[in-house]
Amino acid sequence: MSGYPYGPSGPQSVPPLPPMPPGRPAPPPADGLRAAAVALLNLSGLGLGYALLRRPLAMAACWAATAVLLLVALPADADGVPGAAVVLYASALVAAAVHGAFAGLRTPLARPPRASVALLLGVVLLAVPASGVVLYDGARDEAVQRMLLDRLETADRLVRAGGTQPFTTAEPGYRQALAAYRELSADHPGSRAARQVPGRLRTYYTTIGAPYDRKDYCAAIEPLTYLRTVPGTMPAKSLGTLATWPDDRLATSLYECAANELSGGGASWADRFGDLLAAFPGSAQAARVEPAVRAAVGRAEQDVRGTDPCAAVERLRGLGTRITDLSDRSASTRDALVRDARRAAGSADAGAYPCGVDQYKDGDFATAQKTMEDFAARHPHDRNRALAQKIAIAAEVAQTLPEAGKRLPTTAGGGSVSVTVKNDSPEDIRVLYTGPVTGSFTLKACGGCTAYAWGSTLDPAFKPCGDSGRNYPQRTVQLPPGTTWFVHKSVAGSTSAGSDTAKLSPDYIYTECAYTTQGIGATTS
Repeated sequence: MSGYPYGPSGPQSVPPLPPMPPGRPAPPPADGLRAAAVALLNLSGLGLGYALLRRPLAMAACWAATAVLLLVALPADADGVPGAAVVLYASALVAAAVHGAFAGLRTPLARPPRASVALLLGVVLLAVPASGVVLYDGARDEAVQRMLLDRLETADRLVRAGGTQPFTTAEPGYRQALAAYRELSADHPGSRAARQVPGRLRTYYTTIGAPYDRKDYCAAIEPLTYLRTVPGTMPAKSLGTLATWPDDRLATSLYECAANELSGGGASWADRFGDLLAAFPGSAQAARVEPAVRAAVGRAEQDVRGTDPCAAVERLRGLGTRITDLSDRSASTRDALVRDARRAAGSADAGAYPCGVDQYKDGDFATAQKTMEDFAARHPHDRNRALAQKIAIAAEVAQTLPEAGKRLPTTAGGGSVSVTVKNDSPEDIRVLYTGPVTGSFTLKACGGCTAYAWGSTLDPAFKPCGDSGRNYPQRTVQLPPGTTWFVHKSVAGSTSAGSDTAKLSPDYIYTECAYTTQGIGATTS
């Protein structure tokens, strides 16, 4: 059944239904070109893609990331931007680009209205970070150059400081400076600092080799030797002619230093000459070594006839030993040096005689005795042998009777005064005498004789050699008038020496008696 509704007063009309609420507008179609434009604009690091999408907070975040990077990166230094900062910033840009692309896919741009224009702008603005990278790399390269120049200057300061110090003190600084030059040349060959290294190395060499220019040859040897090791550590192109710069200077220094020491009696000349012959065998300096040695031997031979012959003899002996050692270090001069060594040794041997004479005159009787005895034993045919033996006897007498050594003995013999020496001793006795005539002889022990008690010799009636029935060993010598000094010594050395000073007169016959006492030693009457 159908009809109209009725109310109290009749039929009522039905009110119309309210309109349906409007639905959400359909999203705009996806625009890949716009998304790419936003992404590229965000890659500039300025958040311009977000600016076109009207997203100020996101844009501010991009600015903040860029600002942080600039604070970290500027001013540019040699170390560049820390890798972590670069990674984080790159990640932020990529995230902004990806997020901006998604956001711009369906969001209209504020301006420019056309996505193609925005895309072109994004491409153009990519030049901003690219230019920044280029500019930063340039600034960083300049910072690296400045850093390398600072290293160069630091090395230069070490060299300048070393020039005011002895080489041994300055050597660590020199090595440190050389390491810096080597690093600049090898690790940074194209740098401004590396291009200056060859010039700095010339200063390095002249500074270290300065003692040579001052003619301080001995002091120049060590630094010049060090400089010869530098080519083993530096690139050849950095050194050029400096590689051989020290050679002639070192050869000259070795020669001059050794020659000065040789003339002045130094001890290390042979080592210097040996180093020269080993390192520079064909050099002009090496050719001068043997003549210098030969001349030194000649000077020492002349000095044997001078005021200090013993010093000259010792010098000749030292020369002989050192020249022999030196001859082993050079094949080219070995034969000549061997001849020089033999000449020095022979001259030292011959010089023992004038040395002994000088020792005797100086009162060094014990040394003179030994020198002359050695000389006589080593030179049986020398014309001075007889006098050397006389001087040895006189020196031995003078050790007991110093007055006997005031005059040098002669080879004279004989005389008009007879002196008989008897041995009243149970030991063989050696009798030495010097004066106008010098000599010695030995008396055999007296058979049956004994040593006297020391107390008995104090008795005024004591008279050795007084037994007329005993055949005492004896010997008579003829001596000139004048004072003769006698010393009696046991051949076995078991008793001390006895002595007597006899003033001999013509027409007298003298008797000497040698005897021994218990505990006191030999004496004479």
